[in-house]
Amino acid sequence: MASSFLAVPLKKSSEVDLVKPLEKFIKNTYSGPGGTQDDFVPQLKELDKLRDSAACKTLDRHDSSLELIQKYYDQLCAIEAKLPITENQEDEPPTPYQIRVNFTWYDAFDQGMLFLGKMKKTMSSGDYERMCVLFNIGALMSQIAAAQNLSMDDGLKNSAKYLQQAAGVFTHIKESMAGPFQQVVTPDLSLEMLSTLSVVMLAQAQEAILLKSIQDKMKEAIIAKLSMQASDLYSDAMKQAQNPHFGDLLPKEWIPTLAGKQAMYHAQAEYHMSLLAKKNKNIGEEIARLKHALELAKTGSSRAGSTMDMKDFIGKLQRAHDAADKDNNFIYHDRVPELSTLPAIGRAAVAKALPLSKPMNPKSSDLFEKLVPLAVHQALTGYETRKADVVNKEVGRLREATQLMNSVLASFNLPAAIEDLSGDTVPQSILDKGAAIKERGGIEKINQLIQDLPELLQRNKEVLDEANRVLDEEEKTDSELRANFKERWTRTASAQLYSPLRAEGGKYQSILDNAIHADTIVREKYNKHAENITLLCKPEDLTGMIPSSSPAAALQNSKCVTDLRQLMEEVETIKAERDVIESEIKEAKTDISSKFLTALAQDGVVNEESLSVGELDRMFSPLQKQVTDSVSRQESLMGKIQTANTEFCQQKQASGSANQREEKLKDLAAAHDAFMELLGNLEEGTKFYNELLLLLVKFQTKCNDIVFARKTEKDEHLKDIQDRIVQQPTSNVPNTPEYQKTGPGGAAKAPPPRPPPPSVQPQQNQQQQQQPPAQQAPAGSQPPQLNMPQAGQPQYGYNNPQYYSPPPMPTSYNPYATMQYQPPPQQGATAPYGQQPGAPPYPQQQQAAPPYPQQQYAPQYPQPAYNPYAPPSQYNPYQQQQQH
Repeated sequence: MASSFLAVPLKKSSEVDLVKPLEKFIKNTYSGPGGTQDDFVPQLKELDKLRDSAACKTLDRHDSSLELIQKYYDQLCAIEAKLPITENQEDEPPTPYQIRVNFTWYDAFDQGMLFLGKMKKTMSSGDYERMCVLFNIGALMSQIAAAQNLSMDDGLKNSAKYLQQAAGVFTHIKESMAGPFQQVVTPDLSLEMLSTLSVVMLAQAQEAILLKSIQDKMKEAIIAKLSMQASDLYSDAMKQAQNPHFGDLLPKEWIPTLAGKQAMYHAQAEYHMSLLAKKNKNIGEEIARLKHALELAKTGSSRAGSTMDMKDFIGKLQRAHDAADKDNNFIYHDRVPELSTLPAIGRAAVAKALPLSKPMNPKSSDLFEKLVPLAVHQALTGYETRKADVVNKEVGRLREATQLMNSVLASFNLPAAIEDLSGDTVPQSILDKGAAIKERGGIEKINQLIQDLPELLQRNKEVLDEANRVLDEEEKTDSELRANFKERWTRTASAQLYSPLRAEGGKYQSILDNAIHADTIVREKYNKHAENITLLCKPEDLTGMIPSSSPAAALQNSKCVTDLRQLMEEVETIKAERDVIESEIKEAKTDISSKFLTALAQDGVVNEESLSVGELDRMFSPLQKQVTDSVSRQESLMGKIQTANTEFCQQKQASGSANQREEKLKDLAAAHDAFMELLGNLEEGTKFYNELLLLLVKFQTKCNDIVFARKTEKDEHLKDIQDRIVQQPTSNVPNTPEYQKTGPGGAAKAPPPRPPPPSVQPQQNQQQQQQPPAQQAPAGSQPPQLNMPQAGQPQYGYNNPQYYSPPPMPTSYNPYATMQYQPPPQQGATAPYGQQPGAPPYPQQQQAAPPYPQQQYAPQYPQPAYNPYAPPSQYNPYQQQQQH
């Protein structure tokens, strides 16, 4: 009795480009804090090649093909947490961390119909891709098992192993993966089909183990139990395979084979129990079981038809029954019991659905092991944001205290007052301040930077406006199509899909508005001090522009002047210490990623806030104490300076000219401080606008990508709607006209007699021939024509580009950053379509280019801590203007 196994056909897939969308996502997502600057193009190309070989090309029934597809599945599992390929459904929370790649898979069993092709499903989902690839792994395992030589011991062992693994694969898909996709997948991935395939694989594995036990000549009772279990499994498989939802999908030989094997292995169990009864001299039981086995075998042969040849087995049973019956009639005369009185045959469930191994291929290696999981990367971004807050706060405290100290000293005209005791020369400190300004570009540098700001601002505004425009246009198109198609337009609305992009665009708009306000403050400060800054750049004009006063040389070595000089040295010491503290604060680092990875491995989630706060407290507590001590020392020092300066002023010979001179020196000192602030603010502002331009260009690219993807998906959705219209049944045929119906006697009604032709004149006939023919009335033999809907032309588009996560704002100190940028709320995604059924396809909109050339900057910049555009809760350098 030869046996063969049923094999599951493989699903087919269309080619996709994984390199471009994944490369863009890596560059835009992992280029921030905790990211990497490595080039993953070689790995991406290898992954793309691996998919092409594993999913799009014909696979041989060999272990090497199985290893190949298992390796691709392992890579999909490895990148699941790092490179999420998904388009969220409407009931799922939105997320900006998405990659859009459309995977198309065809039904494994559907052979297709003329003009319509095979059933397929296209989804932008990594889970869907993994599920389809895993289905093919189970299918290929069944094919390899069916290709084994079942007459050999190794062939039976391998078949049993692969079939049990295949049963485990289909069970895993059913229990862990297929549930969320039941409303949208092809029939081969339905829960009913997966359950059927799992039971079929398990039944065949039990059969392979049974054949091995027969080959090894095991005890009859064991073989009978194995056979009975196989019969039960085939019975279950046969019932499930007859599910009406499957229709004609399953190959035509499956149900006859399952039905035949169910009866055959029941007969096999009865036969081996008869051998056991014969051994025990229970001839009546032997005959009863052989009779039942013979009936089952004949039934199985009838069910199986041409799919199985059971003649030899039936002949074997017939001969055994005839011999036993003959011996009983002539020798034993044992009573043949009723079948219902015989002991039930036990079951031996040896075959099991084996769980999936991880990895499925022991030779697999993660191509992207240098990338941390996205949850860890997000935690690192959050950590860097918290760290930047601490750095900005502490550096802001230092700089605020230093600026306050400079303002107070400038109001006292120190140290210029103790250097200008002669009253007719320019103090050296003023000359040094002028030299420092010239060294840094002078007033010309400030003028150039101020002139550049409006242009930089305008470029940023135009990029943001263009990004919002393409979203508005696509959203309008989607709304119009939704209104036209109503319930047929099933994809996610653009307004809902674009919610995170709208929120992100709103953040950028708010940042630009605050930056405009900051520009105004900078220009006001420039207008106030521009004249004195220009004067400091011309040392030859200083003597003539500063009023002279009567000499006060007698105070040169007085105690108050000596005390002030010593106090000025302490001021310089505090400034030098603060430079060191600020440098240590900015350069503080720790390896927090290892802690995040450990937490993710242990708990499955990363509690970023708890871990970050603890680590930041440990790292910055000593430095924060130094900042507090420095500020406290300054308060004590400024009290001493005020006391000494009061005594100094009382000892000076005050006169009108002396007062004018002192006021001028104060203005020059204040102009120096204002220049340094303006230069820093304008340089940071220029850097800020350039960095923001990069982020806005990325944002615009992201908007263009998703709009392009929505347009492509729109065309595909319209084609699906057209295909469904084609498949709808046609309208009822019109009723037969009354004059075509039969008469009372059953014969067709005769048409009325034709009237005789009218007599006409030849001239009239000629005129009639010259006239155009009149529209003919509908003939009785011509029923109205049915306007059958025609299938629209197929629309082809490129693969949907990915949906990037919003790049984080610069995390180090930035004077133009008004707030820490937070990623927009997460949102699900589907894409718009855009044309009426049967209408010509819309032209594909080309991806818009940025309105300005993109500058080649690094994707992430350090954010400086000093922020003149910060909200009132943070440090604002322009508040000091009120004190001057």
